[in-house]
Amino acid sequence: MLTQPYMDAFWAFSLSPFNAAIPQFARCDAGSDASAAHSNACRNMPGDRDWPSNDAWGELNSTVGGRLMRGQPLAQVCHGATLDAGACAALQDTYNFPELYVTDPVNIMSPYWLNNSCSPYAPYASADGSGSSSASCALGNLAQYAIRVTGVDDVVAGVNFARKHNIRLTIKNTGHDVQGRSAGAGSLGLWMHNLKDISFIDYSSAKYYGKAARIGAGIEVGEAYQAAHKSGLIITGGNCPSVGVAGGWFPGGGHGPLASMYGLGADTTLEFEVVTADGAVITATPDNEHSDLYWALSGGGPGNFGVVLSITAKAWPDMSVAGAVFTFVNTNDETYWKAIRAWMKALLELNQIPGLSTASGFSSQGFTMNFATLPGGTQEMLNKALAPYMAQLKSLDIMMVANTTQVHSSFFDHYSAFVESPPINITMAARMIPASLVQDDSKLDTLVSTMRTLTDEQGVFALISNNVSLSRAGVAAESNSVLPPWRDTLFLANFGQYVSNGKPWRDLSADQTRVNNWQTLLRDQTPGGGSYANEATFNDATWKEDYFGANYDRLLSIKRSYDPEGLFWANTAVGSDANWVQQPDGRLCRPK
Repeated sequence: MLTQPYMDAFWAFSLSPFNAAIPQFARCDAGSDASAAHSNACRNMPGDRDWPSNDAWGELNSTVGGRLMRGQPLAQVCHGATLDAGACAALQDTYNFPELYVTDPVNIMSPYWLNNSCSPYAPYASADGSGSSSASCALGNLAQYAIRVTGVDDVVAGVNFARKHNIRLTIKNTGHDVQGRSAGAGSLGLWMHNLKDISFIDYSSAKYYGKAARIGAGIEVGEAYQAAHKSGLIITGGNCPSVGVAGGWFPGGGHGPLASMYGLGADTTLEFEVVTADGAVITATPDNEHSDLYWALSGGGPGNFGVVLSITAKAWPDMSVAGAVFTFVNTNDETYWKAIRAWMKALLELNQIPGLSTASGFSSQGFTMNFATLPGGTQEMLNKALAPYMAQLKSLDIMMVANTTQVHSSFFDHYSAFVESPPINITMAARMIPASLVQDDSKLDTLVSTMRTLTDEQGVFALISNNVSLSRAGVAAESNSVLPPWRDTLFLANFGQYVSNGKPWRDLSADQTRVNNWQTLLRDQTPGGGSYANEATFNDATWKEDYFGANYDRLLSIKRSYDPEGLFWANTAVGSDANWVQQPDGRLCRPK
């Protein structure tokens, strides 16, 4: 929970007048090339001749009802004339938790993309805050201004302003963003967090008749689950409660604890309400004139084809859910890694149980099955499913630290009991592991050996196992733009390294390179496979194949149709290398 001194200080900065002195822009080499920007070879940046005047910003502020906000680094309270020792200490206590970023208009949950341009851990003159900071504080990758969006007119105004003035546009809801897609140097941000409308309706179309949820772009996973519960329903969503549902999770594909029951999020979409690059407001469904855009948004990546205002997705009657968690520690390397290997083998059988999903994690120190989710299941059913693996652990003389199985009367109660919000101080990558690899003992041995090596290098792993095959999800091939390897995936392996507080930028960059190399190691063991772009690295050299696969060319054609000039731009997004190339200072320029 954020302390009041910190919140008071934060809002004092964030709500400062739009026409106050423009903050100095950047951390890394922010010099402006005004001639290049003026020729439209690059997006305009602060200091350029064609950067919007204060009068222009004032007009935009008036258009959006005074909701234009200056971008501010969270850690400004730890620096310079704005230094406040109490507020800085409170910030340090909360800096690694998602809640801080959810309610912020520009800051995102990635140590790498925050890039220490304004760190709360930088030293200042004395412990009690007297004196001035000895470290710099600048916006770095963060948006220069952001609109606190409250409705469609705000989005249209922001889109039109960015297009007219040739400036970068970014879209942020909660800031869950290891790719750095919702931040951008010198950009105008659309902060979608306050679009909190959610309702439940009887939906009827040529392809679906039943309950559905209309979800505003600001709704978070936990909020969506709770609202559905109050209406006696369940909907698909992610594992982390503060992830944004409509704008990022659904368009990214969307895995979660109900995926083995109903498919990925993109398998459940019915329609999207979108603002396109020309400022038009449209609804995209599988059956209307924008069916191509519907297809692209159902798995083809967030923040790139338009600004999603809301999404309509399938909903189902609530039900009881069986859940489980267990933990064991590493007291002997050889038996411990045999147990890890055995767990992957066990997933082959668990994955065939209708509706069962598991999420587990391990390091060199210990293993936890964070939760198992079995909708409509009983305690006896779940214990029976896990019994063979428990017997293997016993044969290896591995003792449980914790082992719990419970049944809750609703999915929301199950979710609230078993799922926790993780810290965000991690550099992350991902790779989909097909069942065929785990079935091959030699290939599995190689995978386990690789994982062991990486955990010896302080790596951590999370294994998310959902059966989202076409038959299980109940969708036809190519009915959406979900990455095809998802359909053969036994588990998604997320992996990375935790980031210590105050880590220097050079080390953050080295971590990113190291984890990207790890992703390549697993890629080499899964040829023709894929990675989940929402949880993968931004500088994967084969990102088109890994993140979009056979869908890429079709997605690129749709991107060019709806956004020919590339107003929407994000790292590793479809077409991101076609219109613009990001420079070292964050400026977007035309490819040479």
